[in-house]
Parts: sequence; C-alpha cells; structure tokens
Amino acid sequence: MVAAFDEMNGFGGGVRAPYRALSEWLGIQHIGELSQKATEAEALFRRTGITFAVYGSEEAAERLIPFDVLPRIISAEEWRRLELGIEQRVRALNAFMYDIYHHQEILKAGKIPEELVVQNGAFLPEMIGVDPPRGIYSHIIGIDLVRTGEDQFLVLEDNTRTPSGVSYMLENRETMMHLFPDLFSRNRVRPVENYPDALLKTLESVAPSNLDKEPTIALLTPGIYNSAYFEHSFLADQMGIELVESMDLVVIDGVLNMKTTQGLKRVDVLYRRVDDDFLDPLVFDPTSLLGIPGIFDVYRSGRVTIVNAPGTGIADDKAIYAYIPAIIEFYTGRAAIIPNVETYNCREPDALKYTLDRLPELVVKEVHGSGGYGMLVGPTATKEQIEIFRQKLKTNPSNYIAQPTLSLSTCPTLVNGGVGPRHLDLRPFVLIGDQVRLMPGGLTRVALKKGSLVVNSSQGGGTKDTWVLQD
Repeated sequence: MVAAFDEMNGFGGGVRAPYRALSEWLGIQHIGELSQKATEAEALFRRTGITFAVYGSEEAAERLIPFDVLPRIISAEEWRRLELGIEQRVRALNAFMYDIYHHQEILKAGKIPEELVVQNGAFLPEMIGVDPPRGIYSHIIGIDLVRTGEDQFLVLEDNTRTPSGVSYMLENRETMMHLFPDLFSRNRVRPVENYPDALLKTLESVAPSNLDKEPTIALLTPGIYNSAYFEHSFLADQMGIELVESMDLVVIDGVLNMKTTQGLKRVDVLYRRVDDDFLDPLVFDPTSLLGIPGIFDVYRSGRVTIVNAPGTGIADDKAIYAYIPAIIEFYTGRAAIIPNVETYNCREPDALKYTLDRLPELVVKEVHGSGGYGMLVGPTATKEQIEIFRQKLKTNPSNYIAQPTLSLSTCPTLVNGGVGPRHLDLRPFVLIGDQVRLMPGGLTRVALKKGSLVVNSSQGGGTKDTWVLQD
C-alpha cells in the first residue's frame, strides 16, 4: 500500500503549519505526564457515564470509548473547502429524497437504475407524496470523510438516518479544555459547544407551519439499553427538551401527545432515535414495542414533524452511494466538490468479476452493514476469511459493494506509553432547517491498533478532539 499521509508531518517534509504549535508543545512534554492526563480523561468520561453498548459481546455490555489526548487539527483554509463540499452534498441528498418520493425525475432521466431505488429495503413507499416542512427529509446528517493527501479528502459514507457521535465530539472538547488549557492558549480553535443550541434552532425551524405557539419538542429514545442512550439523554438535557420513550407518547384524535404530570401535552417536533421499522407498529413492524401506534398518520397529515423523516435511509444506502456524484450533478448542476471513494456495485457483472479477481486487495462491505461489521478488509484478512466472502459474493452479489483499500491519513496518537501514527477518519455533523449549520470539526475516530484501518468504536477504535483553527 502507498505510504500514508501524516497530518502533522505530511509525507516527511517537516511539520505542517496547522500542527506547529502542537509540535512545539509536544517537544516540552514528558510522556509520563501525558499518560497521566490520559488516565484523568478516562476517569472524567467514566464519571460522566459516557459509554456505549456492545451487542453480542460476552464481555461487559457497557464500555468506554477510548479517548486520545492529542488533537487532530484542520486549518481554516482546509475547513472552508470542506464546508463548501459538505453543504453541496447535504442539499443534493435532500433534493434526491424529495424527488424519489415525488416525481422521480432522476429515475426517468436514467441517472440511477430504477430498481435500485424502488426495490430497495430502505425505500418507503408510504412516504410517496409526503411533503415535510421546508421539503427537508434529513435534518441531521453525519458525513464520514477520509483523507489521503495534502489536498485529498474523500467522502466514505453518508449518514442520513439517525447519525450518532455528536455527544462525544462535545465531551471530547470539554475534556481537552479541562486538561490542556495551556495547549488551547497556543492555538485559536473554533468552538463547537453551541451545537445543542444550533440543533434546537433547527428543530424549531421545521415545526408544522400552522402552529400559533412555540413548538413543543421531544427526543424519542429506544431506552437505556440502546448503545447511544447516553447521547440521547445528553442532547435532551442540553436542549432542555423532554426525553421520551414509546410509553410516554400517545396519539389521540390525530394529534401526538406526551404524558406529563400535568396531563397530556401536544408534541410538534419529534427528534427520533428509533429506526423506521419500529416507529409505528400499525404501519411497519407490528411487533414493535419501541414506536407509537398511529404516529405515521399524524406525520403524513402534517401535524407533527419527525426528525429525521422516515425513509431517509435510501440516501445513505451503500448501493446508492456509488451514484452520489451523479446525484449531486443532477440536482446542483455542478460536479461534486468532495469526491467519493471509487466503488464497485457487485450487483453489476463486471464489478463482481473485478471484485472476485482482486479480493485480497479490496474492502468489501455489506450494502446495509454498519459499525465495521459485515465487511472484509482484503489486505489484512486471512485466506479463510477471503474464501468465505468469495462464497457470499457469489451467492448474493447485490448485497455487497467493493472499494480499494485506501491509505488513510494518520495523526500522532498516544498509545502504549508512546506517541505513534494511527489511521483516522472524520464525521462532521450538519444541521439542515431554516439554514445549513455545520459544526467546525466533528468526531474524529482513530484506529488504535497499529496499521489497522477500522476506526469504529465497536471494533476497538477511539476518538480524538477535532480542532478547526481560526484564520
């Protein structure tokens, strides 16, 4: 594989400008003191209760996500380019969703195979003709970016359903400011702590248009056993809104109501962290205990806004991902500012043959997989694992895409009592309502195992604070 771009040192040409202050600071630090700070950070996270659940694990069900105390730094100029590309992308994704649930012009134009959309499990026919406020389907989007060079950023994945991780972005920043005020004084870092306020403004801006009062907003969680429950509780608390479960909500006379100690209270905007299948047992999975019977009819009638809308999964389906550059150009009239990773849809015979011929070189992913599960990283896989995936591809090729193994950028990381390069990605969080609000930074995930390209927390990855510098 090609040598990785190091975000501090480039390809070996000396310390890059955004990292000069950090490099100078590191030069006067003792590794033992940094390790002690890392221990303090872990204690802070444990005290705060920042954990995630590991499904199917025989170990403890709740774990801390490892936190690295060395920040990832992005210059103001780099961030401006990313902002333009991310805003272009999220606008196009919402335009795509509006189109496929209305006139389907992009399908008529032959830009995407029709069956790839209408026969897709993430496409909800029940959403056809529904007009959400401001025409927005995905109000909260996480765009997963990777870097392969000085000026080379690529979009690895779009998260248009219920993206998670923003609470870690906020807690990472608070922890860093507590532990390293001297390092902050050497850098002019743009703040991210206004995210809850920005989220609340976004939710208010997409309330039903016929309200004659301030909208009542609630956050729907599946409950304490969900892997992201800490985040649900954290965000509800930060915004000053109610955190509710299905038993707290009821539909009466075509209105969604929340049970309170003062009686029923109408809910106007529901920020749901429950998957589509479980949202309304009368429309989707009849066995669901996590949803609210009748809520979909209330939504279709325009009496409540669901954030993100049902059916948004079609825009982040991995089979659709390969067509996103065409989608962007179709709706914006311009080429994508941030390109995709080259992708092979194994449903296509030529792509399948290419993938089977080069399995040891490629990354193969399930179309509906997430969290680092259901994937093959060819260069690090065993012969047995490769052969298992070969049979899976032959049996159900439409269920997989393949991509080249990228040389993800690295960043200095505190591991095993020393500082070494580790691969990482970045998930900026975008809010779309009355305007597009993009937090300067996002969640940096880092692969803590040497040489590993899998950054997901469920697969042993950690997180870093992400600093976007001011001009």
